[in-house]
Amino acid sequence: MAGRVLSFKDYIGGADNVQVVEMLPKQAKKYVYNYGTDVSTYNFLVDFSTVVLSNVTYDRVTGDPNFTETLVKGYLGPTKSTVDPATYVDTTNAATGLVNFTIPPDRYLGSIYPDARTNVVMTIMEFAWTTNDTPPQTDSHRWAIIERYTADVVAGDPTAVGNAVTFTSIEVT
Repeated sequence: MAGRVLSFKDYIGGADNVQVVEMLPKQAKKYVYNYGTDVSTYNFLVDFSTVVLSNVTYDRVTGDPNFTETLVKGYLGPTKSTVDPATYVDTTNAATGLVNFTIPPDRYLGSIYPDARTNVVMTIMEFAWTTNDTPPQTDSHRWAIIERYTADVVAGDPTAVGNAVTFTSIEVT
């Protein structure tokens, strides 16, 4: 019987610390952050990792994903990838407190099961900012992106040896 290293809740730091969205791998999505104060001196960082979840169930009424029994089976590709903030963080209006953050496309380009409920691919994107205070203060939001199948994605098991992106298991036996 296989054990586990992390529950999904442990991996993301608790259910209240992350926003879950479903996207196609080639989709991008823009969010506007209103800090309510001048953030023109803040430093922004965006990074992500892609994991495989054991299973995801859905509420029949709301359609919301439920991760109560979900385990992180492993990760796909590198343990962390960095995104260029100059491309995906627009600070043009930072002096007024507004910053645009875009979740970039092409986060994961490997196999995905159509309508996956097991071996679900999820990208955890972290949008972080650091103040210029002494000492500097860092905060972040995490976006959990359930990667969904589309015709331009290879249908299949993301944990399979033949997947274009290498899967690394973190389960213990």
